[in-house]
Amino acid sequence: MLEEVECWLARRSWSAADRPLDRLLAARAAAGEAGRGSVSVVLPALNEEATVGEIVATIRRELMDKVRLVDELVVIDSGSTDATAKVAREAGARVVHRDAILPRIPAVPGKGEVLWRSLLVTGGDIVCFVDADLKDFSADFVSGIVGPLLTDPDVQFVKAMYDRPFGTDPDGLASGRTTGQGGRVTELVARPLLNLHWPRLAGFVQPLGGEYAVRRSLLERLPFPVGYGVELGLLVDALHTVGLDALAQVDVGVRKHRHQDGQALGRMAAAIYRTAQLRLSRGHLVRPELTQFERGANGFVPRTHAVDTEERPPMCEIEEYVSRRAA
Repeated sequence: MLEEVECWLARRSWSAADRPLDRLLAARAAAGEAGRGSVSVVLPALNEEATVGEIVATIRRELMDKVRLVDELVVIDSGSTDATAKVAREAGARVVHRDAILPRIPAVPGKGEVLWRSLLVTGGDIVCFVDADLKDFSADFVSGIVGPLLTDPDVQFVKAMYDRPFGTDPDGLASGRTTGQGGRVTELVARPLLNLHWPRLAGFVQPLGGEYAVRRSLLERLPFPVGYGVELGLLVDALHTVGLDALAQVDVGVRKHRHQDGQALGRMAAAIYRTAQLRLSRGHLVRPELTQFERGANGFVPRTHAVDTEERPPMCEIEEYVSRRAA
């Protein structure tokens, strides 16, 4: 198994610099002639007014106006109470509210829910997901992971890999030194699960990262966990659907974003474990809840949260999607 992973790393791990923009544009033009080269970028967003504008503006300026690598840029707002929608729209994105998509099926909270619904309001042959809380955003996050899909017809699913600095040293940002790596749920939960149960996926540097590009023809065949487990679920299901050699990763540098507190990470970890459990057994969850503790005036107070237990079916089973694609 180690040999297979090492072989995969050598064949299916690249840097964004390996595919210059002119090469991608030529590949996109050729793919377009064959009717399979269009690219949609989707940003799921919930109260991200501080960062979503810069991300949208960068993608539009670098990959839509200067060159034509991206065809559509859509922000799916999952119920923001701040100016996320306004900022994104003014920066150049099409903004769609989660609840306006497929109203026949009432929406539930969760990132995976938003990604699943985005397939109904985008048309690209390649769908690229980008988190909306990134800071110091580079267009390489998009062009880097779209690149292999445009240049290699055998690749179907590409994850971004990067450093995730957790903080800076007392000397400040100028020094560039960090005080550790982010991705705590990745290291404490996801990576052990993958190594123990799906060792063929052990080579992924950022298995839970929110930046990845996938051929629509694959995405529409996969179930979507509605919550934080979506990245793990899609990766595992893609492995079983198209095989390891159709999966790849691209180094895009450094990812800076807002970090969650410990309790939010606990809830995220529980959802990811549940996603793995379901795929291991397709069995019954004894207690799909997580109890955490907060100190109150009279000691520790228990707070119990439901763990995401719902999944959306493959989009190719949804009548409205099938009708739209046929039209």
